[in-house]
Amino acid sequence: MTGTTRSSAGLDPRRRRILYRSWHRGTREMDLLMGRFADALISELSEEDVADFEKLIEVEDPDLFGWINTGVPDPAFDTPIFHRFRLFHLSGESVPEI
Repeated sequence: MTGTTRSSAGLDPRRRRILYRSWHRGTREMDLLMGRFADALISELSEEDVADFEKLIEVEDPDLFGWINTGVPDPAFDTPIFHRFRLFHLSGESVPEI
């Protein structure tokens, strides 16, 4: 069981891969953070946000978790999608596009 609550039906192949990767990162904690965000917003992300989220998925779990906690990512990942991802989890709900 992946934990996902969203079907990949209707998503293009790129977004399907992102949805899958979001729920299969390696640590359950990060699966839940990335997966819940992807479930909620993958279909509405812009192409630029999708590209930035793909890069964010590749960040090592301890680094990404630290950035989420501090709000200070590596400058290469200081993107609107990172801040939207972080606010999503801090607020416990979807947040508007930044």
